[in-house]
Parts: sequence; structure tokens; C-alpha cells
Amino acid sequence: MGDFEDLKAALEGEFPGWLVWRSDAGRWYATRSGDLTDAQLQSGYAMTVAADDSAGLRALLLDQAGRDGGDR
Repeated sequence: MGDFEDLKAALEGEFPGWLVWRSDAGRWYATRSGDLTDAQLQSGYAMTVAADDSAGLRALLLDQAGRDGGDR
């Protein structure tokens, strides 16, 4: 499972509410499909996260899920 589409689908399946893509430079991004409140933004929630690879992106998404008390 090294193909981008497979990795993208796995991340989006594991973290509903996030849309995953990769830039032309190869950097991985995920953006929330919904809005955050000002309070959420101030407490460390991110609308978009970026990493060098899919494993790094997954770690960032796990951190964001942890802010919800583990809900993904």
C-alpha cells in the first residue's frame, strides 16, 4: 500500500472530516471539511496540517483527534 490514492483513502477513512492531498513538491496536507470555532483555533485546533510524508501527516491528525478527546 504505497500508492498515493491508497494512502489518501486510508487516512481519510481513519480521520473522517479531513480531506487529504499532496502538493506538486510532494508535501502531504490535510484540511478539515468543516469550520472551527474561534475557541477551537485558540486552543490549538488546526484547519490544515502539513507533513513531509503520510506517516507524519497521520501523526499530526492523531494529535488533532486527541484534542477532541480521541474522537476522529
